[in-house]
Amino acid sequence: MRAARLIKMVLLLQSRPSMSAAELARELEVSERTVTRDAQALAEAGVPVHADRGRVGGYRLVGGYRTRLTGLGRSEAEALFLSGVPGALREMGLEDASSAARLKVSAALLPSVRDASRTASQRFHLDAPNWFREPRTPALLPAVAEAVWDDRRIVARYRRGESEVERELEPYGLVLKAGVWYLCARVTGDGSYRVYRIDRFTAVDLGGERFARDGEFDLPGFWEERAEQFERSLLRTEVVLRVSPRGARRLPSVLDPRSAREALEAADAPDGAGWVTVTVAVESEEVAHDQLATLGPEAEVLAPAALRERFAHDAARLARLYGG
Repeated sequence: MRAARLIKMVLLLQSRPSMSAAELARELEVSERTVTRDAQALAEAGVPVHADRGRVGGYRLVGGYRTRLTGLGRSEAEALFLSGVPGALREMGLEDASSAARLKVSAALLPSVRDASRTASQRFHLDAPNWFREPRTPALLPAVAEAVWDDRRIVARYRRGESEVERELEPYGLVLKAGVWYLCARVTGDGSYRVYRIDRFTAVDLGGERFARDGEFDLPGFWEERAEQFERSLLRTEVVLRVSPRGARRLPSVLDPRSAREALEAADAPDGAGWVTVTVAVESEEVAHDQLATLGPEAEVLAPAALRERFAHDAARLARLYGG
């Protein structure tokens, strides 16, 4: 346990000019006192860890010290080769660079684990797009990816409804969600962060000017927050239901999972037959009709009245079809 932590500490210091005790403690999930002891242990073992004293002090490696990859175990090496997404790298125009990097890493590994790339690729494969959807790579994705890597401002034209809009953007990161590429960018001028679908871009001009990236920007955190906001923005209508025990179990797989779980948690106690009444947010009555139809007799719509009438009409048609 401690040996793995010491190796991680060396790699962290190798990747940055300097790190404070607090930063190392956060990354290693230990106390600052443990960081101090670990730094002393590394120094005694011959690793040149230097401690800079003072308010802005920290730890750093001196003398250009570099560790080697010969300490990687088989499971670590296989995980390393699984960390890339070949299809996504190909779409961004980075397939050749990725292949070269993997060859260099393989050459640095011990002979006993050099087949990690082959063993990993033969056991795991990521296919990002949804079923029944033809994957299409946006023509402008490589240009946008180049701007993201270089921290270069772009002027982008994109479709918004029936018109086109032009914006100067600072491209911070790319996200591949269910086979669709998105750009997370800061709008030059107002400084707001927004999300754009790459396949809606009609033109991208890579300017020569680079921008200063905000070091506090967290792409995974930003995407998670915006994705949740987007999902909730779609849920504009409320539906009141009575659901059976089986219907309650299936509700999160039929409606928005978060909305369904929140509705079930807020529901009153079940009635004598085990049914519960819930108020759940849905996208629209039209969408809710199609979704709730899959529950069949395990759910009864109480409100809104128009939606209840649609289900009553459906039930009457089914009764006629099946001779009930």
